Amino acid sequence: MAELGEATRALLAIDRNGLSGGGIGQGICQACVAGLGVDGAVLSLLTATTSRVTLWATDAIAAQIEELQFDLNEGVCMEAAETGRPVLVGDLRHSRETAHWPMFAAAVIEQTPVKALFALPIQSGTVNLGVLDLYRMQAGDLSAAQYRDALAAVVIVASMISGPDADSPMQDRPSGHPGGRAGTGGSWLDDSLSHRAEVHQATGMALVQLGITAPEALARLRAHAFAHQRQLIDVAKDVVARRLRFTEEMR
Repeated sequence: MAELGEATRALLAIDRNGLSGGGIGQGICQACVAGLGVDGAVLSLLTATTSRVTLWATDAIAAQIEELQFDLNEGVCMEAAETGRPVLVGDLRHSRETAHWPMFAAAVIEQTPVKALFALPIQSGTVNLGVLDLYRMQAGDLSAAQYRDALAAVVIVASMISGPDADSPMQDRPSGHPGGRAGTGGSWLDDSLSHRAEVHQATGMALVQLGITAPEALARLRAHAFAHQRQLIDVAKDVVARRLRFTEEMR
């Protein structure tokens, strides 16, 4: 039997008792950063849906990468979630992969010091539960050993998310954790559905204002955010607060 990799061993050593959802996400991301020779990580759930939530990001750069993908509706984690296959880009500036998500690639190159990205889908059978994104500040592929370790790690992450004890240890995520809200209770995975509530509400308001479908309304929100170089959540807040209204002239 092959020896377990460093990230896999660290994940198996996590004691989930008493930890919040944010605490579990933090432990997962930190274990993978330390064990896989990367500079940062972000863990998202329900990645390919409008209910997507960021459970944890190790740092501001990781959070920015995640937000860019949500805003632009494209990127390495979106591709990994939709295909169920890892997306490995050892050099963002010299990779054909970037043709699949050109706006995201351009934004990462322009706005961050990131040189390499690796997105690993978290699967339960054929169902995608989320994606683990990893980044490096220096160009370079994962080694064969690191890749094997990463694949084993996301299998463990999937069991941590969907296992029989997934509900109890991660209830009541404390405020202050990415993806957390104070005093929510209930299943942490179900609760994560409400994390982008303002985006969902703004989508509903835009579809009524324009007489279009929900996917079209969300696309309009994203297009407006991109055109004005704003984050999608900020545009959604303006719509919900009625500071921004979509009209026929904006169609």
